[in-house]
Amino acid sequence: MSTAVPEADESVRGSPLTPLKLVGLVCVFLALCLDVGAVMSPAWVTADDQYYLSLWESCWKPASTDNWQCSSTLGSDWQVVTLALLLGGGALVLMSFLVALVAVCIGTRRRFYAPVAFMLFAAVVLQACSLVLYPIKFIESINLRIYHEFNWGYGLAWGGTIFSFGGGVLYCLNPKSYEEYY
Repeated sequence: MSTAVPEADESVRGSPLTPLKLVGLVCVFLALCLDVGAVMSPAWVTADDQYYLSLWESCWKPASTDNWQCSSTLGSDWQVVTLALLLGGGALVLMSFLVALVAVCIGTRRRFYAPVAFMLFAAVVLQACSLVLYPIKFIESINLRIYHEFNWGYGLAWGGTIFSFGGGVLYCLNPKSYEEYY
């Protein structure tokens, strides 16, 4: 009595869960966390404790007072487009995470690999477009005469984009093409 599972039965039942797919799931989860942190971050651009810009508001402190004055950034077209692209990419990352998690839980994994990878690569394109657009339009439209820097919120968004790309690559890899490593 053999305990080996024939190849045809294994493909019906689902492929074995490989370390690459688990690492891919962790990458997608980290990308999701970084995207949430980036969208909620109050610091995308800061300037010498006199100005800061997030995706939601722009605040400045006049030199003569200690009070901050803030206004919404959603009145500017480029900032709305940046936010929409980033949120669209974040929604795709969330959907890909949920699909990958469900695929791991129910055991029919192989058929979900390609859609998860496709959603992650689409998220990377949307987020990269927003992250390239943001500094270009910021420098073009906001005239700061003091030193300013792109801060940790912008960096979190790039981190989420990089982890999304890594997860997409890991979900594209086919372990049957390589030697047994698990």
